[in-house]
Amino acid sequence: MELHFTKMHGLGNDFVVIDAVRQRVSLTPERVRFLAHRRTGVGCDQVLLVEPPADPGQAAFRYRIFNADGNEVEQCGNGARCFAVFVREAGLTEATVIPVETAAGIISLQVQRDGQVTVDMGPPRLEPWAIPFEAGAAAPTHTLQVGGETLEIGAVSMGNPHAVVVVEDVRTAPVERLGPLIERHPRFPRGANAGFMEVVSRDQVRLRVFERGAGETLACGTGACAAVVSGQLQGLLDRQVAVDLPGGRLVIEWAGREDAPVMMTGPAQSVFTGRIEL
Repeated sequence: MELHFTKMHGLGNDFVVIDAVRQRVSLTPERVRFLAHRRTGVGCDQVLLVEPPADPGQAAFRYRIFNADGNEVEQCGNGARCFAVFVREAGLTEATVIPVETAAGIISLQVQRDGQVTVDMGPPRLEPWAIPFEAGAAAPTHTLQVGGETLEIGAVSMGNPHAVVVVEDVRTAPVERLGPLIERHPRFPRGANAGFMEVVSRDQVRLRVFERGAGETLACGTGACAAVVSGQLQGLLDRQVAVDLPGGRLVIEWAGREDAPVMMTGPAQSVFTGRIEL
């Protein structure tokens, strides 16, 4: 099977994007791992699939995300911005506001005049059963035993599960050591993305994220959203926050209510197109 693809990135979080609207596509975990491999494939953090929607009355496209390990996941914020740019550059739509189906529900993508993309990520999920996270009730922080240490984490779902740890200095945070342990912690039955957040001021944080199934990436959109939600719940952050990741800056806004959507704004860029035999 020969596939046409586009390589894209959002702040260095990179993707192989595949049009499954105009070509027949059959992805298996093995094929995803091949595409994602940085020596023998194309190389990426995630593979994104653009499909026709199940309900055209509700959405323009269906958006599917596969981590580099071959597993399909619910949501990816940086990927969502790339998705919006891709469908316009590929001539699949001329719309600037694009409703999209994901495994986590409908999200709305808005392409701004300057090329930045604002994504309505929907409200955060804070109840433990919805994350999912094993705890008695929702709380701003939870105690988690990890690697012989006791951590205070914020547990948030942005369509995928996140654990957020506040650290003094993100540059020296134990991302490589604790990230994999948090990712596979038994209290997160579907695994977790681990975010390490340094609060610079009430409207700025620095963040590193160890992503479930991908390892540490240069940027994580849902991780930035989860970090701001967690920081607000702990009384550390204001409504709008600049999140500085290794790959660049995202702007996250949340009104602080459980029913309020989290809005994420940032760039997305195409790198090259190609064909590959699977």
